Formats: sequence, structure tokens, C-alpha cells
Amino acid sequence: MKKFDIAIIGGGILGTTISYWISNLYNSSVCVIDKESNVAKHTSGRNTGVIHTPFYLDPEKKKIFAKSAHISHELWKTLAKDTMSPWSEVGTIEVALNEVQHKTLEKYHKWGIQNGVSENNLSLLNSNELKYIEKNLECHSGLLCKSDVSTDYSKLTQEIKKISIQNSTEFLFEKNVKSFLTNDDVIQINFTDNSSIECNYLINCSGGNSLDIAKQFNLFESYSDLHFRGEYWIADSNYADIVKTNIYSVARHPEFPFLDPHWIKRADGTTEIGPNAVPVPTPETYDGFVTDIQSTLSKLGDILTGGAKKLLLNPDFLSLITHEFRSSISKDAMVQRVMNFIPSLKPDYFTKKGTAGIRTPVISPEGKFIPDVLEREGHNSFHIVNYNSPGATGAPAFSALVVQKLQNKGILKDPNPQKNSLWNFNSIIEQI
Repeated sequence: MKKFDIAIIGGGILGTTISYWISNLYNSSVCVIDKESNVAKHTSGRNTGVIHTPFYLDPEKKKIFAKSAHISHELWKTLAKDTMSPWSEVGTIEVALNEVQHKTLEKYHKWGIQNGVSENNLSLLNSNELKYIEKNLECHSGLLCKSDVSTDYSKLTQEIKKISIQNSTEFLFEKNVKSFLTNDDVIQINFTDNSSIECNYLINCSGGNSLDIAKQFNLFESYSDLHFRGEYWIADSNYADIVKTNIYSVARHPEFPFLDPHWIKRADGTTEIGPNAVPVPTPETYDGFVTDIQSTLSKLGDILTGGAKKLLLNPDFLSLITHEFRSSISKDAMVQRVMNFIPSLKPDYFTKKGTAGIRTPVISPEGKFIPDVLEREGHNSFHIVNYNSPGATGAPAFSALVVQKLQNKGILKDPNPQKNSLWNFNSIIEQI
């Protein structure tokens, strides 16, 4: 049975960047385990591809996410340049449709400056000023962020994987974890194909499955999660440039972790609108609704017995989900919501569905959505749960912080000089 010093469960953008740092700085043997055939097959590759500027993140409540996103912008730019990956500086306008939402933009503008965003990159504009930038945009006001970028996170993650492999990381693909067997010093990881490996330490960053894995280590036992599919529609090429900037709108329900549908300019030149937030039974239900009866019944049981049950008593949540289902069934319903700020659109302009992605927010025992990432130590293990947007944006810096924590705990010992100079570990840690 093969043994590793560190086993990372999850070949998404976070697990891959963590493997990059460990293999770059230490002599530890490292593997990344994923049930798919390559990295970034789920949320890390099924997203809008936007590198977000953290103007909308509370600098107190989401300090680490905001710092990580701000620092990682230049890190991604360096990688994209070195690997000739997509890098399109399209910018973003967050729009307000009324005076109440304008107050939110004023708050975002202050947050952005506090989070380190240059005032040259962040401007609060009225409707007439916005008309000079986007003539087809109709709104009360908008916050223009020039530094938002469209890229391809799947390709970027694959490029990080290549470097990590050069540094001796092993990627174990098509390995679906079945169970764990732990003793004082070693964790045995058993797979559904009846093979096994051992490790001295395990890092769980498996996205939509991370809570379930953490519970196998007796962590977060009173927490639950829900899976929400975000669907998109692609604009016909004749109408893709009606607006040439990413357009987001102030969320109607900020207490819930969903975005109102927005207008996205992708790095490949296509334009999409979305997402909605349709409840689904698993973190891989990208089409239809029920694809796995057993998983569906298990998730239903989780809702009825966990903290998520209390959400069913929240009339605002129920109303929101009803509208999200409607936009899944009817393309017109989603287009109508985007027409609130781009009124010249028509449903006929959108000819096919885009790539769906799934977000898995964690629910507290009190029935509240957890707003930030959760980290817990288990038996010879470290678990990262609820790592949601803008997680992809901040992954290079956030993963460096995770590695520093493991170093401070004595899990990773005696770092070496970096094996390559793509990103500078010490510079990142100093900024955080």
C-alpha cells in the first residue's frame, strides 16, 4: 500500500494550489485525490471565469477572503502571462436600480478602498455618466470597477497542476473515496475500486463534498448543506456586444448567498446571463433534478433533521426559491430580470444554455447560511468547508495561508527555498 506524507482530497482550484505550495516548499510526499479524470471538473471549472476585485466584501467580516482576492489578482496575471492563458480586462459595473440600492453601492465603494482597491479602478457613477460607457444600460447609478478580468479557471488550474507535478506531486484521478481508517499516526483512505493508500496527514478541500467528508472525522456534526445549481443562457453572437462590460446588480436578498442574474462577458468572447439558484440533490446534478434517488432521499433527510429545516420556515427564502425555479423552467423569466437594467434585450436573443455550476452553502444549526469559509482540525487532518465565491479568485493567496497555518502547527516542517519563482510565498504571507 502506497503511503504519502500529505494527501489532499479535492482536485479543484484550492486543492491544486495547496499542492503547488507544499510541493514547492517542502520535501514532503504529496498526492491530490479526485474522483474525476482531471482537475477543475466541477465548481472550479464551472463558473463565470471572473477574477473579482473585492469591492463588495465586508473588510471586517470577510477580511481573509478580501485580502486573498486582492493579492491573488497579480498572481493570476503572472500565471496567465507565463502560460498564454486567457486574460480579458473587461471590467464590471455593479448597478443600482433605485436610491436604496445606491446606498449599498456607496457602502461597496468604501469597502473596496478599505480592501486595497485603487481609487483609479473604482468609480461611483450616475446614470448619465454610465451612458457614456454603456449606452444600452439603464439604471439609477453604478459602481464601475475597471480591474475585473475574465479568464479560464479550468486552464489556469491545469497549469498549476503541471508545475505541481514537476515538483513531484502525484495526482490520483478517478479515485472515489469510500471510507477512512484512522489510528494514532496514519490515515488509511479506502476507495470504491477497493484500492487504498495511507497518509500521515489529510487535507480536505473537496468543495460540495467537503462537509460530508468532515463529518466522517466527527466534525460539523450539527451543520448541514444545500446544493444550488446556477444556470446560464448564452447570447446569440449578433447581440453579444449590446453591453461590453460585466454587469451585476445589487442582490435583492443579501442575507442569502445568491446573486441576481447578471450579464457576463467570457474570455472566449461569448456573453451569458445568469445564474439562478435551483435546489438540487447532489453537487454534481448539472441537468434535470433527480438523477440519484438514494442521494436525493439522503439530502431530504438532512433538510428535515438538520439546521436547514429552519429555512423552510423562512417566507423570504421560500419566495426566493419559488422564483428561482420559475427562471429554471422559463428562459423568459431570467431574461426579464436582466431586462431591468438592459431593457433592449429580448428572450429570442438567447439561443442555448450555458455551463451550469453548483454552489454548496453550509447551514448553521440555527438555520442560517454561514457567510464565510470554515476551517477545522480533525484527527491528523485539516478541513476546509464552505469555500465559495470568490474562492477561485483568491485561491493562490488563500492556499498559501493554509500552508502557513500547517507550518505553524508543525505539520509542515523546515521549508526549503522555493523550487520555482512563479509566485513568492513570503511576499504573499507578509501582505495577508
